[in-house]
Amino acid sequence: MTHPDLDSPTLRRARFAWCLYDWANSAFPTVVVTFVFSVYFVDGIAIDKITGTTQWAYALSLSGIAIALLSPVLGSISDATGRRKPYLALFSALTAACASLLWFSYPEPSFALYALAMFCMANISFEVAQVFYNAMLPTIVSNEKIGRLSGWGWGLGYMGGLACLMLLLTIFIQADPPPFGLDKEHAEHVRVTGPLVGAWFSVFCLPLFLLVPDSPSRNVSWMRAAQEGVGTLIMTIRMIRNSHNIAWFLCARLFYVDGMNTMFAFGAIYAIGTFGMSTEEVIIFAIAMNVAAGIGAASFGWIDDYLGSKRTVVISVTGLICLGIPLLLVETKLWFWVVGLPLGLFMGPAQASSRSLMSRLAPAEVRAEMFGLYAFSGRATAYVGPFVLGTLTWMFDSQRVGMATIIVFLGIGLLILLAKVQESG
Repeated sequence: MTHPDLDSPTLRRARFAWCLYDWANSAFPTVVVTFVFSVYFVDGIAIDKITGTTQWAYALSLSGIAIALLSPVLGSISDATGRRKPYLALFSALTAACASLLWFSYPEPSFALYALAMFCMANISFEVAQVFYNAMLPTIVSNEKIGRLSGWGWGLGYMGGLACLMLLLTIFIQADPPPFGLDKEHAEHVRVTGPLVGAWFSVFCLPLFLLVPDSPSRNVSWMRAAQEGVGTLIMTIRMIRNSHNIAWFLCARLFYVDGMNTMFAFGAIYAIGTFGMSTEEVIIFAIAMNVAAGIGAASFGWIDDYLGSKRTVVISVTGLICLGIPLLLVETKLWFWVVGLPLGLFMGPAQASSRSLMSRLAPAEVRAEMFGLYAFSGRATAYVGPFVLGTLTWMFDSQRVGMATIIVFLGIGLLILLAKVQESG
């Protein structure tokens, strides 16, 4: 149920604290998954770039399968207990801890398995935490302003990723010598990414746990909650079969989010492998991209509330396709910047408006469970995009061929969204 006094100072502080969690957790996908650690793994740990790209793709595939299996079940257990914060705290802590342990990923091929294992555990924890975080959104804001708050959260998240990237670039990557006696020969100025992200996440997520009210506990034991939750999950899956609108939305999201996640995961790897960009150049591009993405997410929040969530997602995915195609064809760094930078404007809105659309469609009594299925729809085929990309990259010895699969996933998702999904009902 939505909190009755939505204009109270307590709820206003809670909304800011909720958005600040996006600022906290965005350091992980921005710095680890997309722009810095993924590049370090492919360029500094793996035997070669093609092998590294393939290994990273398969690691994302395996973690995607685990996320798809865990998210709906844990979401249903959360609904059974009534609580969100304990689960959010557990998986946030696991993300921060596993990210910090990436420090021990030394620049030698023998450490590839360790690096991939720590990354997979951190990635699984990060994505599962989103189930409980997203389920809090409708409890602190009215239905008419869900799109706005969701967009502001994504916008602040991109700014958080940007701030963490700038801190990493100016204090560690560009510094000569790096602070704290870090040794560049052993890539310590890059490996510090892990502890930095872990600390960033830990510090900035605290306001949410202090200021955002949790749903009341039902005083149900964990074992009973597990039994009830799984039973309810089965009933919900059966219900969704009859709720065609939600089912088609989750199906559409399954495709276009798979394309987006693959784009995020391999964008920096593509920049280095195909355009020969250095780690420093990638970080500078990432900073510019995050500025564009933050502006897009925050501004499209108003468009979401005015035009509707579905139309906002359609506009955003269309923009990604229209800019993604020429990005596969350009040959120079300049054109990579010219075409790639505007892409950021559409990244945040596609994600934020998908979240607000689910918030509007999901019944209140099974909201976390629905967001578990929402996470499932974003991860059920998460292994397919990276797997196909990695396999085609290896078969054709070309990153361009592998990256082309992203456009196919985006296009299928867009077509289903246009043909089958209604804003309500």
